[in-house]
Amino acid sequence: MLKVRVHPTWLMLLLAAPLFGPTQLSAQNQNDRLNVNMYLDWERVASPQISPDGSEIIYTRRWVNKMDDSWTSALWIMNADGSRNRFLTEGSGARWSPDGTRIAFTQEAEPSGAQIFVRWMDDEGATTQITHVEQSPGSVSWSPAGDWLALTMTVPDRDTWSIDMPTPPKGAEWTTPPRVVDRLDYRQDRQGFLPDGFRHIFIVPATGGTPRQVTSGDWNHRGTNWTPDGSEIVFTSLRVDDWEYQYRQSDIYAVNIQSGDIRQLTTRSGPDGSPVVSPDGQLVAYTGYDDGDYSWTAGHLYVMNIDGSNHRAISGSFDRRTGSLRWSSDSRTVFFTANNHGSTNVYAATTGGGDVRQVTEGSHRINLSSMNESHIAVGTLTSPHEPCDVVIFNIDSPTIAKLTDVNADVLAGKQLGVVEEIWYKSVDNYDVQGWIIKPPDFDPSRRYPLILAIHGGPHAMYGVGFNFGWQTHAAEDYVVLYTNPRGSTGYGSSFANAIEHAYPGKDYDDLMAGVDSMVGRGYIDPDNMFVYGCSGGGVLTSWIVGQTDRFAAASANCPVTNWLSFVGTTDGPGWYRNFEELPWEDPSEHLRRSPLMYVGNVTTPTMLMTGVKDLRTPMPQTEEYYAALKFLRVPSVMIRFNDEWHGTSSKPSNFIRTQLYLRSWFERHKKQDIVSMRRQ
Repeated sequence: MLKVRVHPTWLMLLLAAPLFGPTQLSAQNQNDRLNVNMYLDWERVASPQISPDGSEIIYTRRWVNKMDDSWTSALWIMNADGSRNRFLTEGSGARWSPDGTRIAFTQEAEPSGAQIFVRWMDDEGATTQITHVEQSPGSVSWSPAGDWLALTMTVPDRDTWSIDMPTPPKGAEWTTPPRVVDRLDYRQDRQGFLPDGFRHIFIVPATGGTPRQVTSGDWNHRGTNWTPDGSEIVFTSLRVDDWEYQYRQSDIYAVNIQSGDIRQLTTRSGPDGSPVVSPDGQLVAYTGYDDGDYSWTAGHLYVMNIDGSNHRAISGSFDRRTGSLRWSSDSRTVFFTANNHGSTNVYAATTGGGDVRQVTEGSHRINLSSMNESHIAVGTLTSPHEPCDVVIFNIDSPTIAKLTDVNADVLAGKQLGVVEEIWYKSVDNYDVQGWIIKPPDFDPSRRYPLILAIHGGPHAMYGVGFNFGWQTHAAEDYVVLYTNPRGSTGYGSSFANAIEHAYPGKDYDDLMAGVDSMVGRGYIDPDNMFVYGCSGGGVLTSWIVGQTDRFAAASANCPVTNWLSFVGTTDGPGWYRNFEELPWEDPSEHLRRSPLMYVGNVTTPTMLMTGVKDLRTPMPQTEEYYAALKFLRVPSVMIRFNDEWHGTSSKPSNFIRTQLYLRSWFERHKKQDIVSMRRQ
């Protein structure tokens, strides 16, 4: 399970890019700089879990499988002080039993896909496969007594439409029957066609056996949060007849595991979810908001009585979206994480309401994974110059201690680009936050090429976490700029909704103001600026080249270029609602906001990179724009990534390809080699 250091000759041959010819990139020849080849030795950590007695931590560790071009996972265990850090078993997603004697986890096994296993945490380490199911289980949780495991699993529908087909002659090979689709939302990116069925809650004995279904009906059910007495499981669903047509609607329910009786706990118009029952069993904490005519809202943190009465918001005026809810042991405080100005920290709200209190401080992104009754919390943390690692702290007096350093070997002796936070003024007097990464050995007397990176969403947030790809750009002597223009989260609902019915547009103004602020610093060559982004970043990139010629080259990755054709072909009907009118009633807004309508203005060399299986921003969006560019004789190229859904980087080799194609395209269109030139 340890990393094997193998020189990836096979992969470098695989990654050769004959389209652009051989390219010598400077960082490849500088031993003190990061380069994309090092990604083959990169590791990730996730989901650390503290034992009930606080003595040990189990976490998922992932690394690149160079032979299978995939990420391999295993469970590692260490003492709470980080000592005795060692491999435990293959698998992922471990959860401690309430008494700390066992863990439940998932692992690939027969008959297919992920299966649930239970391992005893004594010296013998006996392990039992608990499930042998055809559909992969999710949301695995222990009952309070440790005798049951709850899980969610898809229950297939039976085919109810039969036609009277003739019997094929013996030995005939007829075409496979067609797929019959009759749902509004029938496919999802990274899944493909959704199973013909519904996701239900099951319980299975912790010693193994046949899972027993405890919910029923033609609805999907999410989450498996037990009540402390073990009699009920609280979950999220929308159990109404026309659930498919209810936009941003969900409610919280509780199911009795013996009788199957279901109680509905919330009823308002709007999404309620992420329920967590208090340790004393009296309250349920959850997140949600009242439905309204806006594209994004931060929402609130709520509590209600276990019978569904006395719903009340406890997050006051806190205008940030909450997640990773955890109760204090006395059932008086709810801890949670929230994004704010590029950072993620832990906050607290009391059941009596009032002001939200910030628990952890710092310019970092912390994920709260688990917490025991003594308030010892573990999670993962990343900061501008630190990749993600496991951390531990006491939530009552949080001094964060880093327990792992899984990429120390890769980064040993490497000089990283310095990350600097910036703020700048945009139009309409908006303050916009961003960051720049300067090349190692940065010399302010030189002029450097600039790369503007644009996030997707558009409701998303760039933050202060370590970014391998951007650091390799900086290692190649680019200055990297990334910002959170209007529409970004982490700045409140008003800032996020400022692009309502104006995307892309106002956020374009914010991005250009950021570029202007960089040019004003004097160390950026305005003739050698480049821009790229994926998804929402691809939308804005294709929009930018239709509005300005200030960039030497661009790469619009997995973009939307024609809203009129997009809304009915993406994976879900929700995008119909992001326009004032339906397209068949008035298509003018769809066309006005489509980059394709401005392609006649484009002179910037533009590359497009999209996964061939992308269902979020389907390949025809790329093809439409590419065809128009080529028809207009704009220098352009389309790169179609195999084995990729939305995005181009889920496969390790495709991540490397993405970086290499990107910089090769930019290098190809540099006006001149200006990195080493002194300012005149």
